[in-house]
Amino acid sequence: MEHPARVGKYAIEKFLGGSMSNVYRAKDTVLGRQVAIKILTKEGAADEESKSRFLQEARMASNIIHENIISVYDFGEDQGLPFIVMEYLEGESLRAAIRANRTGDFLRRMKISLQIARAVDYIHSKKVIHRDIKPENINIDAMGKIKMMDFGIAKADGMQLTRAGFTLGTPYYMAPEQVLGKALTPQADVYAFGVLVFELLSGERALSGDKVEAIFESILNQPLNMSPLHAHKVPPEVVGLIGRCTAKQPSQRPPGLGAVADEIELIVRGGVRQVSAPAAPPIPPREKADDSRVLRPGPLPEPGDEDPPAWLEKLPPRFRSQGGLMVLAGAAVFMLFAVFGLIYIVLRTANVTR
Repeated sequence: MEHPARVGKYAIEKFLGGSMSNVYRAKDTVLGRQVAIKILTKEGAADEESKSRFLQEARMASNIIHENIISVYDFGEDQGLPFIVMEYLEGESLRAAIRANRTGDFLRRMKISLQIARAVDYIHSKKVIHRDIKPENINIDAMGKIKMMDFGIAKADGMQLTRAGFTLGTPYYMAPEQVLGKALTPQADVYAFGVLVFELLSGERALSGDKVEAIFESILNQPLNMSPLHAHKVPPEVVGLIGRCTAKQPSQRPPGLGAVADEIELIVRGGVRQVSAPAAPPIPPREKADDSRVLRPGPLPEPGDEDPPAWLEKLPPRFRSQGGLMVLAGAAVFMLFAVFGLIYIVLRTANVTR
């Protein structure tokens, strides 16, 4: 593969990877800073829709400014090939971090999830649907700060670039409506976010399978198996949140990732931790016996006695407990004070009339 030495004022330093577009580390020779430059290949530039999508990504991303989204500095065309100049990021992809188990403990992973949710909620506020949320499109640095990347198939409100019958996105993270080729809403990103968080917390993909047909069948017809989350002792409220995000019907998912981020923030602030042990099973209700030996609230035992005093048996059952006796004692004290008060008023009235 032949790589350019220079694109405009940008000196190419290193090839970083690519397919339909190639990404390089470069240096801005005017400002003296390192940047990443993404250049559409000749094959991509020859396809009118690919070129239009690339330019749309440049315009869209240049208008998105958020601390958890990669910054776009410049875009243009050089020798017939469109390019985008972006912030150069230190760190690694979230995919690499998950595989190498470098995402930290449960709380740190929830903080990563929170940043992703806030970033996607922001692009939704700009009327943009990402449509390809996955670990490969998220960069994470050594401090745990994330940056979302790659808006290559993102779609702005009113934008029509997809060929009829052609579905875009990475199969494992696609929402059911995306698989069916239906018109997408931000709820598709909510679904993908839920699948991503599943993987972030468990270290396993939410869906398995090597063939696209099998993956699509699972997405459309099979609920997610939450066993890997339970095995990693993920708290029930987080498992429930992932379940709601990945509901088959868009209307059954949370209304947006802003609401999801708020829930995650409460979890982070509350210090919810992984479950240390499975919850004890609920105690089944006692069934009433067929004979007359019905269980009743037990009487308050006297110290050293196994059987209750006879006078306690004469009280109604509801007063035989410690709480019931306290109520009776309180009532007796109240009545005693009332009697003394009444006697005092009678005597005082008698002295006045004399």
